[in-house]
Amino acid sequence: MRPNFDKFPLLVAWEMTHACDLACKHCRASAEPDPLPGELTTDDAMRLLEELATYTPKPILLPTGGDPLKRHDLWAILERAKDLGIKVGITPAVTPLLTHEVIDRFKELGVHMMAVSLDGASPDTHDTFRGVPGTFDLAVDALAYAKKIGLPTQINTTVTKQTRPELPGIADLGRDLGIAAWEVFFLVPVGRGALLNQLTADEYEETLRWLYQVSKTHKLHIRTTEAPHFRRVVIQEREKSGEADHALVQNKRGVHMHDGYGFVFVSATGDVYPSGFLAMSAGNIKEKPLLEIYQNAELFRKLRDRESLKGKCRVCEFGNVCWGSRARAWAELGDPFASEPRCAYVPKAWQEAAEAV
Repeated sequence: MRPNFDKFPLLVAWEMTHACDLACKHCRASAEPDPLPGELTTDDAMRLLEELATYTPKPILLPTGGDPLKRHDLWAILERAKDLGIKVGITPAVTPLLTHEVIDRFKELGVHMMAVSLDGASPDTHDTFRGVPGTFDLAVDALAYAKKIGLPTQINTTVTKQTRPELPGIADLGRDLGIAAWEVFFLVPVGRGALLNQLTADEYEETLRWLYQVSKTHKLHIRTTEAPHFRRVVIQEREKSGEADHALVQNKRGVHMHDGYGFVFVSATGDVYPSGFLAMSAGNIKEKPLLEIYQNAELFRKLRDRESLKGKCRVCEFGNVCWGSRARAWAELGDPFASEPRCAYVPKAWQEAAEAV
C-alpha cells in the first residue's frame, strides 16, 4: 500500500530538549547547556506518543535535540514508545553522557537505530567543527560498541565548504565501522549555521553525483537531508548505467517525503514545523493534536500542493520526487515556495520557455 502523506506523517522528529553540552558550529537550534522555559512535560510527551500510536501506519519517532540524554524522563518515554509499538531512531549528542551502558539501554528498549554525527574524518577536523575536544573518539567508540551489540547505526554529516573535503574520509570510516546508513545533511543557513559557508549550486551537483558513486563503491546506504535533488541525480545516473547502488532513493514513480509531506518536526516547546530547518510554526501540540495541525494548517497544505511552488521547481520534470528544499528557499530567499537556490539543473520546460522568448 502506498503511504498517504496527506493524511499521516511517516517520520515525526521531536526536539526533546534545547539543552546540549556541545557547541557545534552548524547547530540549527543554537543549543545551549540548559533547557528552554516551557519545554514539553512528561505528560505532554506521553500524550504525543499515545496520539502517534493511532496513526495508520504508526510513524517512526526520531527523538533529537539538543541532546535527548539531557531529558530526565528519556527512559520512561522510550519504554512507553516500545509498549505502544512505535519504532524509534534516536540521535544523542556525543558527550560523556553517551556511555556503553546507555547504548545497552537503547538496545534493550527496542531503539531500531542510533544516529551519531561525524563531520570530520579525524579528531582535529571533527572536534573543531563540534566545538569540544574528544568528541571524535567518543563518536567512533559509540559506533563501534553499538555494532558489537547489534544495534544498527547511522552517521549524520553536515556538508559545508569546511566539511566537504572530509567526505571521502568519512565514507571510508563509515564503511569500516559497518554503519547501516549515512545521512548527509546539506547546510541550511539557520541558527549558528547562518555563519557558515555553503556550497555553490555547481558544487552541490558535484557532491551529489559523488555520493551516488560512493553508494556503489562503498555499499553504504545513503540518503540526503535538505538536498532532495539527490533523488534526481540518482534517477539520472541509474538511467545511464543500470548498475546496482545503495542510494536510499526510490525510482521516479516512488513516493518521496519532503518538508511538511510525510515529515513533521515538533520543537522542544511543542511548536509544529514542516522541518527543523523550516522554523515556521503552524501550531502547538499543547493546544491542538499534532495530526490536526499536520493535516489542516494552511502552511502544510500549501507545502503539499505543487501549484504553490514558484520558478523552475514548479515546472521541473523531476518535481514530484524532489520539490527542492523548502527550508533553504525560506532561509535564503525568505519564501518557502521559491525555487531551490542551490540546484544547478535546468528543467526542460524552463529551458524551452527561455528559448521561446
